[in-house]
Amino acid sequence: MKTKFPELDPKKLSTCSLTNRVSLVSESDFARPWTPGAGLSELLARLPGFLAANDLKAVIAAVVCAARARKTVILGMGGHVVKTGLAPLLTDLMDRGVISLFAVNGSVIVHDTEIALIGKTSENVAAALPEGRFGTARETAEFLCRAVQDAEARKIGLGRAVGEALLSEGAPFAERSLLASAARRGVPVTVHEAFGTDVWHIHPGFDPAACGAATHRDFLAFAGAVATLSQGVIINAGSAVILPEVFLKALSLSRNLGHRVTGFTAVNLDMVRQYRPMQNVVGRPVSEGGQGIHITGHHEIMIPLLCAGIVEGLEARE
Repeated sequence: MKTKFPELDPKKLSTCSLTNRVSLVSESDFARPWTPGAGLSELLARLPGFLAANDLKAVIAAVVCAARARKTVILGMGGHVVKTGLAPLLTDLMDRGVISLFAVNGSVIVHDTEIALIGKTSENVAAALPEGRFGTARETAEFLCRAVQDAEARKIGLGRAVGEALLSEGAPFAERSLLASAARRGVPVTVHEAFGTDVWHIHPGFDPAACGAATHRDFLAFAGAVATLSQGVIINAGSAVILPEVFLKALSLSRNLGHRVTGFTAVNLDMVRQYRPMQNVVGRPVSEGGQGIHITGHHEIMIPLLCAGIVEGLEARE
């Protein structure tokens, strides 16, 4: 059977010189071997000058630049960041004046509260679920329900209410708690609840009306921070849906009210790439100016590296 597509003749190929061709990789950007005893700044300098290595250095530089210029730096996160023991590093960044506001989903206050109360968290879901025991810890729910009632009585946000309650009730491990540390330092934390997603929502003392009002106050406070984000940085670490969606609406609200929010760096840091963070954090929000960066990696490795790079950058001479 005769084919209807004639074979192409490679003898007629037009070639170019390798030296004149545009190349994306140069040996001058190769990684350099490690020298025992060298410091973190040298490690960052010796990374190859490509792709995610450049992205990591760009995020560090953006945060350092924003902190030095006293621009807004927002760190959004899911519960995994707290569960992997990273709160002390974030507290250190607060002490250095880096973080303007933390925005967290509901799982963060569950894990952070448990750490503050008993120094432990992260239930074995697989073992507890078959008998319906998952999420039934009494102390966690009772504490958070009291905090919601306090937020309602004082008309404050949920993040502030939880952090201040951990301090006022003398939680034994409050110094390991992100929310208690933030409350002590006056750094705002906004909590963005989605009903039915967190264990304390199934307890009889949960007041959905009061919780909804408190988390809505936090949304408005978060939107107020987003309105000041120009030339600043926002990082989303580990929230695949809630915080990317909340950020998009807060950005739209702030722009609708006349705030020209542009020229900021938007970063997503997670173990996998997902649709909403790619669109609603590093994509659509910076279409009017700025830069969007995605870094793929485990929080327990990448966030310590990022924090260390920021500290090194702040300590370096300008």
